[in-house]
Amino acid sequence: MRPRKTILCVEDNEQVLSVRKFLLETRGYRVVATTSGTEALDFLREAMPGSVDLLMSDLIMPQMDGNELVRRAKQMHPGLPTLLVSGTVTNFDRAASADAFLPKGASTPAEILERVRILVARKRGPKKHVQPAAPMMEQQIAVAS
Repeated sequence: MRPRKTILCVEDNEQVLSVRKFLLETRGYRVVATTSGTEALDFLREAMPGSVDLLMSDLIMPQMDGNELVRRAKQMHPGLPTLLVSGTVTNFDRAASADAFLPKGASTPAEILERVRILVARKRGPKKHVQPAAPMMEQQIAVAS
């Protein structure tokens, strides 16, 4: 069984957060749900590097918007993929800090899941094609794994 990928999901609307959490968990993701950018940053401060596979956040939130959250999160975890979601399609230009943007309400659950899958795979990186190695090298690789 593969380890589940962890998504930090930030949304100030608890009903929307609950639906998004359910959607992701039923597809096998581990979801850490927070209702503010401050909560999300607190979680990331304590998280081991590489332990969070995606930050998915609302763009428009009180106190700290999604762009500011993404900027601060990437300072702590530079390789963390980020996805901003907004109810206002015209906010795409304002979501410049994130790796990807989805308009809330205009994206189907299937589109959201596909974007999440792509971003999580990007964090992992492309599959590497390993050339056959000498027997001694294979033993060293097995020991290192």
